Amino acid sequence: MSDQPASSPRPVGPAAVLAIFAGFALFFALAWVAYVPHRPASPQDSAAEKLPADQAWKATPQTRKAYLLELRARQDQQLSSYGWVDEKAGAVRLPIERAMDLVVRQYGPKP
Repeated sequence: MSDQPASSPRPVGPAAVLAIFAGFALFFALAWVAYVPHRPASPQDSAAEKLPADQAWKATPQTRKAYLLELRARQDQQLSSYGWVDEKAGAVRLPIERAMDLVVRQYGPKP
């Protein structure tokens, strides 16, 4: 066994504690700068007149609501009318009720 008495731990000074916290702060600051993506401004942050025509609807809540109402009206019209999807390929659009009747007739129970 050793004849030397066990040494007591030395107290940590305030300068050492401050240096440790400063090291952590520097690490997190560098990680933030290096790894957090810097995204371009979103369309909601721009004025409507500065946006391209295809994104102008995103400018304000009112333009988004108007665009959504217009989109839903267009989709409702497409759901209830006949039309060509791709004329070269022969793909047509049927009213949804008619399409459901045809599917039931084709794949439903046979009498």
